Amino acid sequence: MTDFATIYKLSIIAFAYAVQVYGATCPVLECWFVQEKSGRGFPAAMSQEKSLLYVGTDPVSTGTRTKNLPADIDAARIYHVTDPGAAFCSSPLCPPEGSVRKPQCEINPFLPHPAVVQWAAPLTESAHSPIYLQADWLSVSAQGLDGQLTLSSVMRAPTNTNKPSVIVSVFSRTASVRARLGAPVVLDCGFWTESSSPLTTGGFSVEWRYQFRGEGRLVLAYDGKNDRLAQTTEEGAQLDIAALHQTGNASLILQEAQVRHSGTYICSVYLPYLLAQVSINLEVEEPPSLSVSPSTPQVLLPGQSLSLQCRASGFTPLPLELRWEFLGADGELRPLVGGRVSGHTQARDGTFTQSSWVEVGQGGVDLGGAGEVVCVGVHAGGTRRARVSLSVIGLRGPTVEDSMAMVAVALGLYGLMRIVSWTLGMTGNSIHPLTGSADRDSEGKKEK
Repeated sequence: MTDFATIYKLSIIAFAYAVQVYGATCPVLECWFVQEKSGRGFPAAMSQEKSLLYVGTDPVSTGTRTKNLPADIDAARIYHVTDPGAAFCSSPLCPPEGSVRKPQCEINPFLPHPAVVQWAAPLTESAHSPIYLQADWLSVSAQGLDGQLTLSSVMRAPTNTNKPSVIVSVFSRTASVRARLGAPVVLDCGFWTESSSPLTTGGFSVEWRYQFRGEGRLVLAYDGKNDRLAQTTEEGAQLDIAALHQTGNASLILQEAQVRHSGTYICSVYLPYLLAQVSINLEVEEPPSLSVSPSTPQVLLPGQSLSLQCRASGFTPLPLELRWEFLGADGELRPLVGGRVSGHTQARDGTFTQSSWVEVGQGGVDLGGAGEVVCVGVHAGGTRRARVSLSVIGLRGPTVEDSMAMVAVALGLYGLMRIVSWTLGMTGNSIHPLTGSADRDSEGKKEK
């Protein structure tokens, strides 16, 4: 864990240095301001308005970027955001000028409130809301281009102003993660807090929660104020506590990816009265292991048929395409149609098994010659192949090689007959090589 913490710390330092040198890269974010409409009803009606976020690392750089304000946006929805942590000043949130593709961004009103979960409750044990909370609070969620950054920030603005400052930011550089079955996984999550805010002196808490198809479970929770991990039933999940305090590295480490780990993970960071969180999707993928039976080379006789089975096992997730191909002796590859596919079964470890059959020869697929029958499994984790050699007899006329062999055999037999004839002649009992009759001159000489 020490190496991972060191790398993460160096990356944070490098990122902060780059932002300091190239501060002009902080973006102008186009966002939607979303809030509930006044009135009753369930579900609550929502309204959305266009808004702009002029972001800078200090109030001076933010205030100088106010020229040519768009006329189609209400002035009350134009915000000059100060972000000392520079979380917003990341390249995935700064598309090239004139680019059609834009980062996704949403801004909402935020109401500070004490946390109710037990690992964050100690942050607000006094139960007295500080005067500092009497301000306008906003939360911003942003998604960078190509999923390279997910960001959630809580900002504080003096009442009736449009100049908020970021108090806490939670971010992940990997909105989506793919992992092989059994491999270690790191779900990236980091956070930054404004050290000058009175809320940051009360400590923090971190929570990782899993959600999949409407069900959820607590994976890991850490009470940073009391340096205590909450008890959970999750095994093989951990945090680097030292990196958590030193660099804000709240990444979740799964020692061994399993099928049950596929789903959405929510990284939440609590400050007194504040909460920011990002979600990360994990997909555990394992390609199938293929086997063809019979597996030994096969010989197909005229009028004979052969049924081949392909078994795909140990794969996840479920979608799998099984198909058959034939690689002829001439190197030509062509698909085989008419294969059947079974339903899937699930093993105890959550992986799946599925089979396919194809019949070749009489009543099945006409292969037309010798070659290899190949089973192909196309899966999100990779494409796999299994094959069996097949010799086909009598489906075609003799080849040039066969004709040459027949001529050679005929010549050999003729030569053998000549040798036998010559041998018998040497013994005085010559036999005509074609008629098989004895030599007449020899018989006449014997009569005299």
